[in-house]
Amino acid sequence: MSARDPIADLKQIAFLLERALEPTYRVRAFRRAAATLEDLAPREVRARAAAGTLKQLDGVGDVTARCIAESLAGEEPVYLRRLIDTDGKPVDESAAALRAALKGDCHTHSDWSDGGSPIEEMARAAMQIGHEYVVLTDHSPRLKVARGLSAERLAQQLDVVAELNERLAPFKILTGIEVDINEDGSLDQDPGLLGRLDLVVASVHSKLRMPAEEMTPRMVAAIANPYTAVLGHCTGRLVTGGRGKRPESEFDAEVVFAACARFGVAVEINSRPERLDPPKRLLRLALEAGCDFAIDTDAHAPGQLDWQVLGCERAARCGVPAERVINTRTAEDLRAFAHPA
Repeated sequence: MSARDPIADLKQIAFLLERALEPTYRVRAFRRAAATLEDLAPREVRARAAAGTLKQLDGVGDVTARCIAESLAGEEPVYLRRLIDTDGKPVDESAAALRAALKGDCHTHSDWSDGGSPIEEMARAAMQIGHEYVVLTDHSPRLKVARGLSAERLAQQLDVVAELNERLAPFKILTGIEVDINEDGSLDQDPGLLGRLDLVVASVHSKLRMPAEEMTPRMVAAIANPYTAVLGHCTGRLVTGGRGKRPESEFDAEVVFAACARFGVAVEINSRPERLDPPKRLLRLALEAGCDFAIDTDAHAPGQLDWQVLGCERAARCGVPAERVINTRTAEDLRAFAHPA
């Protein structure tokens, strides 16, 4: 029986654990073991497995050592097989059809800002779940806590993405940013750079408790900006998770969604379990206003890319049709949406 790739098996376990919202320390254990193996020659890994000394390696414990040994023996690791057998929850037919129609994700982060994984690892995870493209949208400079990208770092990232696209073709990493909406409604990045990006997600991250009479024109100004293609997590709410709960920002939703429809800006259906933003009542209102949508994960790690099913479930419950979801379109059509003539 030929050996499997133990690194790939460890990363797949981490991916499935992450998607199942398992504790972060457990995910990191498998990803750390995979990183350790990547720094070693395959011959040394095989020799250590035969000698029973895998656990002497930094980052390799009892469980990960057993998985590595099983993989090298040509067996699907028991831990991985159990995860696959119990993975996922059934979704209704319309949500499943919507998920199947998605060709990519318009909102993702890498370790260039506050994500946990390199750009290439995020891209390969997106490929693994069947996407044709992923939009890389690391944060803008104002969000210092998230290591937001200065204009100089963003320009450097564009060169890195261009090189990766040559190697990963036909898969595409589309260039983008999650740009902060400043208090006056302007966007937190150099306009010349914003014009070079494939897609811009604009989000409010500061002064979330601003009165509605101030928040509404702030959001509308950002929506009217010709570089904005997607309005990210519009209410800013947190419904669960380690950061605690946070109420929705207050704004005139009818005015904001009317602006999205008028200026051709998609309303994001954010799939993160702690956000699930917008709430269903506002999602229905945006649908009635004639808005397009982007079902995104806001992923900060590879396994989170498969959270799109959560957004699809909510979109299906609210009757959002696939043709109104911009990431059911090809990469070329998505660029055309973000850069109308």
